[in-house]
Amino acid sequence: MFSPELIGMCIKIIIILIKSLVLVGVVMLHVAYATYFERKVIGHMQVRLGPMRVGYHGLLQPVADMMKLLFKEDIIPSRADKPIFFSAPVISFVAVMTALSVIPFSDDFSIANINVGLLFILAMSSISAYGIIFAGIASDSKFAFLGSLRSAAQVLSYEVALGLSLVGVMMLAGSLNLREIVYAQSAYPFGMFIFPQILGFFVFLTAAFAETNRTPFDLPEAESELVAGYFTEYSGFRFALFYAAEYVAMIVMSSLGTICYLGGWTLPPFLTGMFPFLLKIPGVVWFALKIYGCIFIFYWIRATVPRYRYDQLMNIGWKILIPLSLLNILITGLLKIVGIL
Repeated sequence: MFSPELIGMCIKIIIILIKSLVLVGVVMLHVAYATYFERKVIGHMQVRLGPMRVGYHGLLQPVADMMKLLFKEDIIPSRADKPIFFSAPVISFVAVMTALSVIPFSDDFSIANINVGLLFILAMSSISAYGIIFAGIASDSKFAFLGSLRSAAQVLSYEVALGLSLVGVMMLAGSLNLREIVYAQSAYPFGMFIFPQILGFFVFLTAAFAETNRTPFDLPEAESELVAGYFTEYSGFRFALFYAAEYVAMIVMSSLGTICYLGGWTLPPFLTGMFPFLLKIPGVVWFALKIYGCIFIFYWIRATVPRYRYDQLMNIGWKILIPLSLLNILITGLLKIVGIL
């Protein structure tokens, strides 16, 4: 009645759906507690305690925040362009969640394994910016509009530097496939690209702050001058989507940095040679620990570095990061020609 090909296709679809549901559940749980740990980490850095009242040491604070946002009144400006206003947070959230589908979290867990995974993630991060732009235009608010204009210029500037910073990784790996990039790092010192690509990693990390609208490049929000920037007029569940999209974007950028520069789910060969028992620990554990380390840097920078002025933001992108990323490509190419890399 049903051909084996059709049955096989149905089984593959079911497996993909199960993996997608597991991934969404795990990521959203991480998003909830990423907000908690951010408040705790920054609190201790500023000699405060952070959340303490809801649950033991505030462990239930993310649950309380979620309940508050879900039941908060959804206020819509009377002069807003409602279809665009409604769709903007969905575009941002869906785009960053879609980027997660091509990330290999271990040797045997990823939803999709495509040969242009690196370009796919960059494309999804660009689409996410459209949600921010639409939110500013549709809100009928000067604060939101200014925030969206800043975001558009910021993404245009820093996505160039972000893409160029990864060209060195592509040259060393010889592939855009994220799995192949991880495997290629085993042939290099310490099993990571971060050492031969230290300049590219610096540019990538700096551009990632701007891509995710995080301090010190959170100019699209800039509470001191734009109230809340592009989501000033949002409340309730729609505000929660924008909020979650920002933290998922941090996870995506941390995952990309881990894959391209930190060896992904693998450990340096010299370390596993000294301590063979480390190989028994699942790769997804090492991948998660590396992501946590990258996310901690986001918190650390927010607690210690002040926000730049907008002209400084543009100058850093066009006059410093892009030239440095081009220099990194030149150095990588020369070192490959002479056979050092």
